[in-house]
Amino acid sequence: MQEKSDAVSLLNKIAQEKASDLFIIAGLPLSYKVNGIILSQGERLMPDTTEELIRQIYSLAAQRPIERFLNTGDDDFSFSIPGLSRFRVSAFKQRGSLAAVIRIIAFSLPDPVLLEIPETVMSLASSSKGMILVTGPAGSGKSTTLACLIDRINETRSSHIITLEDPLEFLHRHKKSIVSQREIATDTKNYLSALRAALRQSPDVILLGEMRDFETIQTAMTAAETGHLILSSLHTMGAANTISRIIDVFEPNQQRQIAIQLSMVLKAVISQQLIPDVDGRMIPAFEIMVMTPAISNMIRDNKVHQIEGMIYTSAKEDMISMDNSLLNLYKAGRITKETALKYCSNPEMMRRKVQI
Repeated sequence: MQEKSDAVSLLNKIAQEKASDLFIIAGLPLSYKVNGIILSQGERLMPDTTEELIRQIYSLAAQRPIERFLNTGDDDFSFSIPGLSRFRVSAFKQRGSLAAVIRIIAFSLPDPVLLEIPETVMSLASSSKGMILVTGPAGSGKSTTLACLIDRINETRSSHIITLEDPLEFLHRHKKSIVSQREIATDTKNYLSALRAALRQSPDVILLGEMRDFETIQTAMTAAETGHLILSSLHTMGAANTISRIIDVFEPNQQRQIAIQLSMVLKAVISQQLIPDVDGRMIPAFEIMVMTPAISNMIRDNKVHQIEGMIYTSAKEDMISMDNSLLNLYKAGRITKETALKYCSNPEMMRRKVQI
């Protein structure tokens, strides 16, 4: 037990500091991120120290074998320490030494009100079929938003929810729904085989952690078309970019058919990013696109580039562009002018609006 104490006390400390991530990398002191800022403590880590800490973490993760990581140079997994927290680990080799970035995940499911996820987003949980996509850069809170949507469905509907994740982050209890959570590489081979199997498991809702290739996207779209609700994520920013990315994954001769299919199954695209407020805390900004007949026609008619303008000028309450979200935060005194300009997609237009 003494052997594990270093890693346990370290994880204890960063959980208490309310850090989001811990970095164990040779040549740097132990570093952790709080409110988007990286802080360091102690002396620089030597390769033998990082290896010892990472071996201890593998030992804590229900004796997960380290051999696969040593052979491939990459590994992703999650584990819990009772009474403390859950942790998502991305272990990797760099400059020949072992390194890891560890994300801290609370046991309790996130509260969408405290996280400032708009009710417009949460109300999408009432959808019975189709595809809802949550997009944004890495670390923007996509998994958290998806977990909130799954929890809302779990609390309000009697459904079979299947989540396919790499790795599992938030743990869901069975409430009104049955929730089956499968971890890629641990419970199943890959996203595609897990998704195909899920369609034979009487699902009502499928959470697909990520859509990585055209076969997975195609299967997910077919599932959405046949009466299932599919929730997934992509590393894109903005609805138009997201739709273009999906269509571009396919061969040119398939793209017309995919665009038609997507125009029928897509329910909404939520894009989000975390930005610093005036107090230095990270808060979310959202772009919300819900499907309308006009947007459906734009996708079908290969006019995806026009979607951005439609969202920007929309008067609908359930549709807002990222730049208008940022402008609202600026007008409310929650973010600075510099932050609004840094994170917007059209700096020239934003500059004119924040000077008014």
